[in-house]
Amino acid sequence: MWKKRTALLLLGAVVLAGSVPSSAAAPEKAPPFGDPESLAYAADVWEQMDGYQAWKLTTPVYEGASPHGKFLRMFSSYVTVNGVAHAIIVKENFGGPGVSAQAATDDPSQWLKAVTIMLQREPGYDDDNDNWFWVKFAPDGSVMKNPKGMHLAGRVAKGMPAGCISCHLSAEGGDYLYFND
Repeated sequence: MWKKRTALLLLGAVVLAGSVPSSAAAPEKAPPFGDPESLAYAADVWEQMDGYQAWKLTTPVYEGASPHGKFLRMFSSYVTVNGVAHAIIVKENFGGPGVSAQAATDDPSQWLKAVTIMLQREPGYDDDNDNWFWVKFAPDGSVMKNPKGMHLAGRVAKGMPAGCISCHLSAEGGDYLYFND
């Protein structure tokens, strides 16, 4: 009888505890980007991108838009990161007072503000988004941050209304790429 009454009391306490609002907030889920693993992987990618300007030029300098830059230029290739070959798109982002397509073509280093990449990782990395890994590098290879101070590497802005994934999701063909549409 004692065991039965104790079990009922414990069950009642659990039910009551579950029905009372908690003053402690549930732990916030970490964003899917800017984490140490994504930053380490981004550093490995940057190392493998050395000399990317000699890769196939996918587009000459063309007029761009925010958040990339006033003018852009793209390269595409494959890089091997941690022993695995991956397709990569590299977009140079040019800006600054007086920048023009000709100026960015003639002296890209003077106008380069950022290097953004999309690298297609192995299946299972982010199947919801075609396994793309996103990074916004400063010209020196450091990973840039958004206005909230979060590093822009990984599944950038996954599930958010604005950002890399939500923008590229609208690209025709379902491949997250605009230049081939």
